[in-house]
Amino acid sequence: MNKSEIITASHDIFNEFTAYCMNVTDEKFFSQPADKWSIAQNVDHLIRSMKQTKLVYLLPKFIVRLYVGRPNRSSRSYEELVAKYKLKLASGGRASGVFVPPLVINISKEQLINKWNKITTAYISIVNKRWSDEALDNYIAPHPLLGKITLRELCYFTIYHTGHHLNIIKQRNQ
Repeated sequence: MNKSEIITASHDIFNEFTAYCMNVTDEKFFSQPADKWSIAQNVDHLIRSMKQTKLVYLLPKFIVRLYVGRPNRSSRSYEELVAKYKLKLASGGRASGVFVPPLVINISKEQLINKWNKITTAYISIVNKRWSDEALDNYIAPHPLLGKITLRELCYFTIYHTGHHLNIIKQRNQ
């Protein structure tokens, strides 16, 4: 995917996720299944993930390079990145640390969705305005499960990760 396609795919999945969550009743949105995250917790997890992701794209490029280094390979394709992520999940990879939402979320559904919309809008704007197609391949960032990945791969992950959580909440809401 080129940057334009990344922006379009990001916008589409973010909007689909938002629309689905808005159409769920408040009761279902906050309902806590046994040993699983509620829809609200899934949204909170994505917000927590997006905060970290957005930070990388906000930092000056020289800081990103200084902190993480240079890529030693070409960016993987979307499909290759997704396959690697699925493999990590299958081998027991799970969210940890700051990415784990609290058990009780003291915020309304509308407030949580507004936070999601605000951060995703900011993310798209930052990637679109500050990063060229070439730069997405020439900088890397640390990922808790995938290791060091290029910023293009981080865009791919963000698209897939949102869709992954959308599919989880759709399956649980049937």
